Formats: sequence, structure tokens, C-alpha cells
Amino acid sequence: METVPSFSVTSDENEAITCDSPCSEDGFVDVFGDLAALPVEVCERRPTCLRCRRPQKVCLCPFLPLHPLEVSTCLYIVQHPAEESRVLRTVPLLAACLPPGKCNVLVGRRFSEEKHPELAAVCRDSRTLILYPGPNAQNLEELVQNQGGQQDQELGTVKHNIIIIDGTWSQAKYMFLRNSLLHLPKQVQLSRALSSQYVIRTQPSNICLSTLECAAVALSILERNDDIQEVLLRPLRALCSFQLQHGAQVHHSKEHLLKNGMYDKPMPKNKRKIKRMEKLVTDRNICPR
Repeated sequence: METVPSFSVTSDENEAITCDSPCSEDGFVDVFGDLAALPVEVCERRPTCLRCRRPQKVCLCPFLPLHPLEVSTCLYIVQHPAEESRVLRTVPLLAACLPPGKCNVLVGRRFSEEKHPELAAVCRDSRTLILYPGPNAQNLEELVQNQGGQQDQELGTVKHNIIIIDGTWSQAKYMFLRNSLLHLPKQVQLSRALSSQYVIRTQPSNICLSTLECAAVALSILERNDDIQEVLLRPLRALCSFQLQHGAQVHHSKEHLLKNGMYDKPMPKNKRKIKRMEKLVTDRNICPR
């Protein structure tokens, strides 16, 4: 059996100094001592604008309305905790465009009546709607139109509540299915054929919208004022334009990538995920062979 030579450091005078020698230990101590004596640099966060919540150097306040929009609708954003750590969020821009108390953000995954009595009261209010697509969802625009006619004058004075889930589509689905409170309000969805302008973040399909875009369309319908949508989308366009000018790439939707043969990720093996992706593409079979 061969013997394993011990580690050694050889000097110019061919004198071997083993690791067990006091000199080498002192040397290591000196090295680590020098490192410990180095000053610690504290990373200071960039100053943040108090209104748009963006760094002051890239403040988007010039693109916000001069005065908050006067709306009767009250928004309740039920936000997944992961959204808080995202840099490019749209909810702060939405809140900056509306008066205090008109955009309420509740962060969490599970919401019970005991821990969130305010949300529970809102969910039980007959004037509350939850914006979440599905087979049981009614078209929001049709709902407002049906409430016209005899109730038109009353509709102008009613203070509507609308709940929007803020998170990825999988997070939003989890939160909707796991929270019975969110099943109490009337479920509505948007039917306007709009393409998302939030091009710096990937969407599942071409018609999927960001939270700010959903709120902009919903408010313009409920308030019967299309100018609201334009005002709310202005800071979002500015945000995306700035990011693209500084190296960000346009994120096409998964639907666009699949239809144009640009999807370069491995296809899923889960049958439900495969069926979900097949729904995005109707003109070709995308199942893996």
C-alpha cells in the first residue's frame, strides 16, 4: 500500500514546513486576523420615492395623475407574500393613482374570518365583486349594463367593492381555491380583448393582464369612464419603457412562444399541465412524443 504524503510547503531553501508547525498556524491566524480587521461596508438602500415607491432616480411620479382619481369603487388587493419582494410591482403604482382608502392591500396566503374580520365583512357585502375568471364568472361589462335602466341613478351613488388577487396565476389559483371567504362575493371576469402592456414579465397567454391592468379595466367599467384606464396605464407604460431602455428584454407570453415555435423549455410530463398548454395552442399538437 502506498503511503499518502503529508501536505507541505517548500521554501526556496528546500526546507519543508508542514501544516502542523507553529509558524503555519501563526500565519493562518495573522491572515484571518487581517481579514477580521477589514472595515465592513454597509450597503445603503437607494432613497425611495414615498408616492410611487420607486427609487428616486427612476421615480415615476411625472407619469402619475396630478391629483388622485376620484372613484366610488373601493379596491381590495389580496396579495401573495412573494409579491412583496418583487422589484417591478404594479400595485404601488395603482395605489399612488387612487385616494387613500380606495386601494387596500392585504398580504397573505390564507384568510380566515377570525384573523381578517375586515375582509370577511367586505366579502359578505352584496356590493362586493371578486375579479377571477372561471365558468361561474359573469362578464363585468354585461353586469354593469344589466344594472342600468331603472337603477341607473342608483348605480351612480353605490360604492362598489372589487377584490383582485395579486400573484402569479398559480398563486392566485391556490389562494382562490383555499380561501372560502373569496367564494362569497359575486365572481366576475373581463371580456375586453386586451393584450398586456406589462411586457417585462411573462404572462401565460396573450390576454392575461397584470394586477394594475385588471384594476384599470374594471374601474373604467364600474365608473363608466374610459379615461380612468388610460390614466392608470400611463405609469405602467413608463415603467416598461424605462426597463427596456436599460437592458430588459420583452417577455412574450407562453402562448406566443408556443404558437411560434419559440418555447425552448422542456415540455412537462404532468398530463394536466400538458392539457393546460394545449389550450394555449389550437392549431398544432404540442404534446411531447
